[in-house]
Amino acid sequence: MNLANVIEAHDADRVALISRGRTTTYGELRDQVARLRGGLQRLDLEPGDRVAIVAANNWYAVVSYLAVVGSGLVAVPLNPQSPALELQWELEAVGAAAVVLGPTVQNTFASAELAAVGSIRHVVRTGSSDDGLDLDELMAGDPAPVVDVAPDALAVLIFTSGTAGSPKAAMLTHANLFANIQQALAAQPERQGLDDVVFGLLPLFHIFGLNVMLGLSLATGSQVLLVERFDPSSAFEAIERHGVTVIAGPPTMWAAFAGMPGVPAEALATVRTAVSGAAKLPVEVAQAVEDRFGVHIDEGYGLTEASPVVTSSAGTGAPFGSVGVPVPGLELRIVDDSGADVLIGDVGNLIVRGPNVFAGYWEDAEATDRVIVDGWLQTGDMAVVDDAGCIYIVDRAKDLVIVSGFNVYPAEVEDVLLHHPAVAGCAVVGVPHPYTGETIRAYVQVHEGFSVEEEELVGFCADHLARYKCPNKIWFVDEVPHSVTGKVLRRHLRDEA
Repeated sequence: MNLANVIEAHDADRVALISRGRTTTYGELRDQVARLRGGLQRLDLEPGDRVAIVAANNWYAVVSYLAVVGSGLVAVPLNPQSPALELQWELEAVGAAAVVLGPTVQNTFASAELAAVGSIRHVVRTGSSDDGLDLDELMAGDPAPVVDVAPDALAVLIFTSGTAGSPKAAMLTHANLFANIQQALAAQPERQGLDDVVFGLLPLFHIFGLNVMLGLSLATGSQVLLVERFDPSSAFEAIERHGVTVIAGPPTMWAAFAGMPGVPAEALATVRTAVSGAAKLPVEVAQAVEDRFGVHIDEGYGLTEASPVVTSSAGTGAPFGSVGVPVPGLELRIVDDSGADVLIGDVGNLIVRGPNVFAGYWEDAEATDRVIVDGWLQTGDMAVVDDAGCIYIVDRAKDLVIVSGFNVYPAEVEDVLLHHPAVAGCAVVGVPHPYTGETIRAYVQVHEGFSVEEEELVGFCADHLARYKCPNKIWFVDEVPHSVTGKVLRRHLRDEA
């Protein structure tokens, strides 16, 4: 099998992608991907080698992803807006043998920074370049067929803070990803065979974008309108111009739609499927969208380690605030600390088991063993189920913060802050935010005799971390609170906030 085969069965004249004002049919896409497969297979790359893809939501990212996976290589999608130091660390962590740079990042990621990653043998750039391979030239040779791989062969590495601490690369196999596509389709049978036009805003370096927005759409033969930057006004124009029928996005997008002034009630008239995920959808946002545009939003729940969909409210009649029921083929339990099932209405730890559960964390057996226990994935989330079987996510068991659907682990931000010479101690917590769900707040203790401004520390973080991981507020304190065992009392700080 090979996940890349999802594009093979559709009519050649059917539109697959709309990117940067240009359309690509499924016939053209198959030819382009086959030619890039040929180019990759003529390099000294072996099945299982990791190939990073640093690109925005565009044609380059999609073709590169399908060609890499279809060659039996392992795709590693990375955030094109991450600073060079973070990208360097991620490339080194997975031992990337090659990297594909999209057109918006190739000039900002310098050769010296790539050269510092000793495992990289090939750099593929878009457009003519004296430094590395040119994507067009790589595609100029003969095409190559899809490489058949075992179902448990690794297909993708996705970085996630997950449930086990600092960022790790989650290993997703061909079978994991394909199983979740089938599960998501079974939860939304109306999507099967429809000529949908999908609003492709969800970033492809995030599993929600990669396997739900893109993978599910390509499996059904839908059109994907790839969106590189989000602006509510231009989004409404694009939705009307292209007749978008499916929109999946985070709560921040829906909040922006609900609050956009001057938009007529029929602006989303073509939309028949609306989905929210990646973070908790405020009930008031869901209600506002339905009242204003007549569009009902189905909320779901998932995580990278589950490829990602775990539950869906589509077609269930679940009330606002619920993430619905488990997708078909997935077992879900809510248990207490002893592992026994809790009673209906009681809060417990949410655990899941199924063919979509990941193979573990890259080169980290200890972290893997902590989250997969007797075949059950410990999600780290607390949940409750009602009498109708509808599930509600109520809290996270750990200190994980979710900003606009992206996982941020406090220890990672604290580690960066502690490298600043003025910082003696710090603690990072997530606090509620009306648009991003949560935002990062840092409590900082400054060394005696030092002086530092908030803007300097935020800028220091931005040099080392993706923007969504950076604090938007820093509070200076005389002392960071600790327990008697030396642990930072983050819960105390969250309650205080």
